[in-house]
Amino acid sequence: MSSTAGVSQVLNRYTFASTLSHLRRTNTPIGRDGKLAKPRQLHNTHWGLVCPAETPEGQACGLVKNLSLMCYVSVGSPAEPLIDFMINRGMEVIEEYEPLRYPHATKIFVNGTWVGVHQDPKHLVDQVFETRRKSYLQYEVSLIREIRDQEFKIFSDAGRVMRPVFTVQQKDDAETGLEKGQLGLTKDLVNKLAQEQADPPDDPEMKMGWEGLIKAGAVEYLDAEEEETSMICMTPEDLELYRLQKAGLPVGDDPGDDMNKRLKTKTNPTTHKYTHCEIHPSM
Repeated sequence: MSSTAGVSQVLNRYTFASTLSHLRRTNTPIGRDGKLAKPRQLHNTHWGLVCPAETPEGQACGLVKNLSLMCYVSVGSPAEPLIDFMINRGMEVIEEYEPLRYPHATKIFVNGTWVGVHQDPKHLVDQVFETRRKSYLQYEVSLIREIRDQEFKIFSDAGRVMRPVFTVQQKDDAETGLEKGQLGLTKDLVNKLAQEQADPPDDPEMKMGWEGLIKAGAVEYLDAEEEETSMICMTPEDLELYRLQKAGLPVGDDPGDDMNKRLKTKTNPTTHKYTHCEIHPSM
């Protein structure tokens, strides 16, 4: 049995922040002596998942990274219930698929395995996304639709690094009263959280908390692959500006604005369609 140094470590307990930092540390198993730059750099897919600033100086620079505060590594769940779930929604299993009869059918993959095809992918994708948002599907299941490749991928395996973002309503919902393009986190949810903070309920089951936000569909976890098919705006203010532009109202910069204010890119309301919104850079 080979011996590896650093598998078990004494947990850092100087401060609460240092404990959090130590628990979220990742170590790239590469020799420290090499002068390779690539493994030490942040990759584009690390956005929101890895802290761009927190890394030691010296030889370990860039090789020891830290996950962001709200980052989450998926635990994994069985694929069989997902396959049954798709069959119940009109998926044709691969054994019965006739390519000559349905040449333009969308292929469905579960954890990288081609399991079947579907004739109406738009309806299916909308249905599955809504099912996950209402917490009938596990929140760590990733759904990716590749329109050009005619593929719909579902991932429920372990080890995927995910991060939470606010959801943006994709259509008018009569049940919740949310309009299209509105943030999933409503004032009612915020007031409920504030009320719980001031007066915690006696029964822990009645507490809303973070799990309650996920069940309410206000927050969703995305992995790097699903993020590629999502349109995420930086702040709720940007989302509000987008909604005004979409409605055809003129939106101009205030003349009394701060000179050091972040310059925002001009959005095209005809092409942009936001699906999610960032929570906060510190998350």
